[in-house]
Parts: sequence; structure tokens; C-alpha cells
Amino acid sequence: MKKSLSRRDWFKSTAALSAGFTLSTSIINQLMAAPVSQAEIDFYPQPSNLKVRLNSNENPYGPSEKAKKAVAEIVTKGNRYAFNELDEFRKILAAKEGVASENILLGAGSGELLCQTGIAYGLQGGRVLSAYPTFPLLMTYAERMNATWDKVDLNEKLEHNFNTLSSAIKSDTRLVFICNPNNPTGTVVNDSIIKSFCEDASKKTLVYCDEAYLEFLEPSEQKSMVGLVQKNPNIVVSRTFSKIYGLAGLRMGYLVGHPDTLAKIAKYGDTISPSQTAIAAAKASLGDEDFMKMVRTKNAVARKVLTDYLDQKKIVYGKSLTNVVLFPAPADGKKILSNLEERGYLIRIWEYQQKEWCRVSIGTEDEMKGFVKAFDSFVS
Repeated sequence: MKKSLSRRDWFKSTAALSAGFTLSTSIINQLMAAPVSQAEIDFYPQPSNLKVRLNSNENPYGPSEKAKKAVAEIVTKGNRYAFNELDEFRKILAAKEGVASENILLGAGSGELLCQTGIAYGLQGGRVLSAYPTFPLLMTYAERMNATWDKVDLNEKLEHNFNTLSSAIKSDTRLVFICNPNNPTGTVVNDSIIKSFCEDASKKTLVYCDEAYLEFLEPSEQKSMVGLVQKNPNIVVSRTFSKIYGLAGLRMGYLVGHPDTLAKIAKYGDTISPSQTAIAAAKASLGDEDFMKMVRTKNAVARKVLTDYLDQKKIVYGKSLTNVVLFPAPADGKKILSNLEERGYLIRIWEYQQKEWCRVSIGTEDEMKGFVKAFDSFVS
């Protein structure tokens, strides 16, 4: 993969200054690339605009027109640090979430905040706990500090098993990570179950709720855990503009949490990392219900192309409500990656329960029709 020097330099300098140690370049490269299977280690294609990228859970429809216009208009302020703009946007997000501005921590995408949290809690040693498979970035960073990552398998529906997660909390568990809707499965657990878990688990440790994909649910189903935050310093919620808003390349995310908890996490980041363009695009995107409805509608149609194919082939999968589907690989993972890359498609291969699994992001309807045709050509 191409090197992202600014992000890696940030990590090296921040970790060294804050924690008194450095990480080797090879370790940092591994963290940023994050292959999750031997197949990906053996075969990891270079990103290419000539390929259909069904490997990054990106929004294929781009930013909204409002976001594009806002970016064009803010470019003239690119020579200025975004001090005032960050403060203003923090207040806007606080009003949206029904909290005070000191309950908001901004970052260059939720990924940066996941990294910071992994450092902050991994340095304590002990354990971090999550379901698996799930988005691993926080736990991977915590492991590279001093922590042990405890994993709990998903249930047979590829959903979080909260009873087992609760039982897995130990006296030295520093943090529990939950992702709902989950990546890589797209599955969703009822909010009442999650709320009960958060209230109980937070009596013992920090609970980190990743809600990056929440907006893919219909508005009436978007049940956030933000309402628990103000009265509970042991719950934080992360949100991002990378997914349904289509701003993955501009990098804007935020945490909602107790000020003391956010201060602990913020020590390991850059307080002005979100750019003028990211702030402007995110601000313009907020509340653009027409755009989000369009993305949800098109995503559902395109997702059905894939799930109809899987149903036809009698391949089981988790019931995804987002822009990603996970299913058992019907052939060798490296063969799948290689054959798809030759045909112009990129996906991910994950390892779980001693098997390989295909994680496929949802592209446009035409892209998914092309994908299932290409996939079927060598696995049938």
C-alpha cells in the first residue's frame, strides 16, 4: 500500500513524546494497512482508481452537492488554522447531540480517535475486549502498547453476543469496544439490548460505542447511545462523516463523552487536525436528509444484487443493513483476491473461526452486477 507519511509521522512523534517510546516503521505500516488474513498478507493489491473498490466501505456516490460547494468556497481560507471553525463546529455538533460542547472531541475521521483511544487505554496494560470480527483499529493500537485483546465470537447470525461479552469482562479489562451496526458484517442489534449492556458494563470499565454506520439505518431506527454519555464518564460514542456522508477522503469524525474521559484520549492527538475543507464539508452535510435518503435507497438496491446472488448460491451471510456484507469464502482467499483483481475488483478477506470470509463493500448497482458476474466466473 502507498505510504501515508503524515499520519505515520504523527503516530511516531505523538507516541514517542507522550509515552516515552517509539515504534518501528514496519509495525506502523502493519497497523495502518491492517491485513486481517493470511490471504491478504500474501496478496495485497495496490489501491488503484482503475479498480472497483469494494474493499473500503466507501460511499460510491461521493459527497453531497452542498458539501462540494462548501469545500470550493472555503479553499481561500486554506492558509489559516481552523481554530474558530473548530470551536464553532464543536458547538453545532453538541447541539445536534443534545450535549455541551465540552462533551465533543473532534478528529480527522473516527479512525484517528480510535487510534488515540487505543493508545490511551492500551498504555495501562490489562485487557481490551470486543466481539470478533469487528473493526479492529482501536484494539490493534492497544495491543501495540501494553494491552491484551480478548475476543468474543459473534453469534450464529453474525451479531454481537452481549451476554458472552458481559461474562468476558475481567477485573483488568480497561475497555470494551462495540460496533453497531457492525463492520464487517453490517448486522444490527436492538438498541435496548445495547443500552442495558452499556449501563451494566460501564460500572466496571469504559465502553466505547462505534456508530460509524448508524445513518444507513432508517431515521426511526437510528438509536444512538449518546443519551447515556452526560451522566456516565465510562461511555463514549464515536461518529464519522466518512460513510453515508461520503467524506472518507476529507477526514472528519467526533467522539461524544465525558470531558474527563475525552481529555485522557485527547492527550494522544493533534487538537487541530481536522482541516478547513473537512469542517466545511461536514458542516454542510449535517441534516442533508435528501442526500442521505438517496444513499440509503441506492445502497439497498445495490446490496440486494449481492444478497440475491448469495441466496441463489445458498451461501449464508449476516443480515446487513449497511454497505457491507460478510460471507464464507467459497474458494481459497488468495485465489479470490487474485482473480477479482484481474477482473478489476477489490474486496477484503477476513479470517474467523479457522475459515476465510469475504467482506464485500456495496458499490453502485452496476458495480455490484459486475462484481457478482466476475465472482461467479471462477467460484462456480
